Amino acid sequence: MTAIKHALQRDIFTPNDERLLSIVNVCKAGKKKRNCFLCATVTTERPVQVNVVKVKKSDKGDFYKRQTAWALRDLAVVDAKDAVKENPEFDLHFDKVYKWVASSTAEKNTFISCIWKLNQRYLRKKIDFINVSSQLLEESVPSGENQSVAGGDEEAVDEYQELNAREEQDIEIMMEGCEYAISNAEAFAEKLSRELQVLDGANIQSIMASEKQVNILMKLLDEALKEVDQIEMKLSSYEEMLQSVKEQMDQISESNHLIHLSNTNNVKLLSEIEFLVNHMDLAKGHIKALQEGDLTSSRGIEACTNAADALLQCMNVALRPGHDMLHAVKEQQQRFSDLREQFARRLASHLNSVFVQQGHDQSSTLAQHSVELTLPNHHPFHRDLLRYAKLMEWLKNTDYGKYEGLTKNYMDYLSRLYEREIKDFFEVAKIKMTGTTKEGKKFATLPRKESAVKQETESLHGSSGKLTGSTSSLNKLSVQSSGSRRSQSSSLLDMGNMSASDLDVADRTKFDKIFEQVLSELEPLCLAEQDFISKFFKLQQHQSIPGTTNEAEEMDGGSLSRSYTSGGPQTVSSEKDMIRQMMTKIFRCIEPELNNLIALGDKIDSFNSLYMLVKMSHHVWTAQNVDPASFLSTTLGNVLVTVKRNFDKCIKEVETIPIQMTGPSLSLNDPPLF
Repeated sequence: MTAIKHALQRDIFTPNDERLLSIVNVCKAGKKKRNCFLCATVTTERPVQVNVVKVKKSDKGDFYKRQTAWALRDLAVVDAKDAVKENPEFDLHFDKVYKWVASSTAEKNTFISCIWKLNQRYLRKKIDFINVSSQLLEESVPSGENQSVAGGDEEAVDEYQELNAREEQDIEIMMEGCEYAISNAEAFAEKLSRELQVLDGANIQSIMASEKQVNILMKLLDEALKEVDQIEMKLSSYEEMLQSVKEQMDQISESNHLIHLSNTNNVKLLSEIEFLVNHMDLAKGHIKALQEGDLTSSRGIEACTNAADALLQCMNVALRPGHDMLHAVKEQQQRFSDLREQFARRLASHLNSVFVQQGHDQSSTLAQHSVELTLPNHHPFHRDLLRYAKLMEWLKNTDYGKYEGLTKNYMDYLSRLYEREIKDFFEVAKIKMTGTTKEGKKFATLPRKESAVKQETESLHGSSGKLTGSTSSLNKLSVQSSGSRRSQSSSLLDMGNMSASDLDVADRTKFDKIFEQVLSELEPLCLAEQDFISKFFKLQQHQSIPGTTNEAEEMDGGSLSRSYTSGGPQTVSSEKDMIRQMMTKIFRCIEPELNNLIALGDKIDSFNSLYMLVKMSHHVWTAQNVDPASFLSTTLGNVLVTVKRNFDKCIKEVETIPIQMTGPSLSLNDPPLF
């Protein structure tokens, strides 16, 4: 058993910094005997841990392996089965009851005694020992192997100890001093025995002589043992105190962790609150401006614009995950939505009122323009409305439905207003063209003098090659500069002087001036309105126009196609298309009125189509240089087509009139009159 104990200590427990105190060879009760060893061990490092280890011999070789270990503090009961009779069976109660049968009763008693001492020393008598004799618990059980268990310093005394190197060296020296040590072993043994007896006698005498000193030493040892016991008691109390301190430190550490976690959460919560307050808090001044701001004064409009921008920023803030679930955030978002709806409704109502008021104000100025061939100036109205341009952009981004409604209302009000103004303007132009005298009113119905017709026919025959061909001649006429246009007008007048009476020349000159003034008045009006629509409705970029239905409004000389989207913007080709469609809706009466005016001029004098062709070509060329796809360019182009048709018709009529040679004959070599 001693050799097994040394082998276990060396191979299993020393590598784990443990010391083997007791061992017992056991097998499980009631089963086929498969021996194993229960070992009582303590660790060499503090705090000391006491374990009961089950060690089993390997089936494949002569070595041992550690199978199971239990902490001694988990041992509740040790049951020896019988305190009087010798019985190798015993039970150990850990998490469950383990029943063992020792190889001998002595080994069982030695192991139980070691467990009892370890319980007294380290566990403060926590283990219950039942069916164990009191004598076994008070004293060490003697055995043939002479084992004992003491405190932390006890070591088991082995029956056999190997010689160390020094002892082997001393024996060799002794054998060298005796020549017959090898040849006569008995004599050498007797010699050693005699010398040993002598040494024993000397030792006995020395011991007897030092009895007093031995007594003193024993007394000192007893006192030392008492001191050791006191120290152990103090150490035990210190250990209890340290255990209590350890528990308190663990609690403090846990509390500190919770405090740190709470502080971290508070910092994060404060950061989230600051984010929400900084990004979702609308100033009281902005709220008041949105609810009660004055939309008539410049200062009030500026305050409302700033408040609307601040509201839009608050509504468009990028919330972090989880913010939208907060009740306060939901309430604030609902409040922002209510403010937006309230201000959008108030802004739309105010702008509608401004549109209506503009119609009334402009109607009062029509009387003073009715006698003059001029169109009313809308610049003050545009200037006042442009103050609301930023608010219109805000309304377009936040409530497209109301923006769409304002766009429709503006087109409706302004189309009626411009229709009245333009019709009155063209009425004045027609009156000035026809004149106020009876001769002027009947001018278109009187037959022209035969000589004038003949002379015009001759001159037109000479230049018919230049005026026929509708498209090429228009292109050549459209690229003339203003200087060449004036020379053409003067040549036309000269031709009129040569081919017609003074009355015809005066009427044609008057018609030319009136027609030029009409075009000169319409052009800046359309350009100013187009520029205002672009700025006021924020159509500088590719956007869309309101509505969902497609409408085609048939008008004299063209048709208008409008696209509307009810829910939101619908993409169109470009901004110019949107502006042109709005302009077509507002100025839908321009093209019919121009066509009527052209028809009147042609009725007064078919030769007026030539004047109108030159004027229209120049204005179309000018408009196309500014913007080929604009409303003005498109409308004037359509009217130019009508003028060209009238001119072609006039040429055909002139060519059909027979030429009578009443005057001097014309030679082919003579220069043309026109």
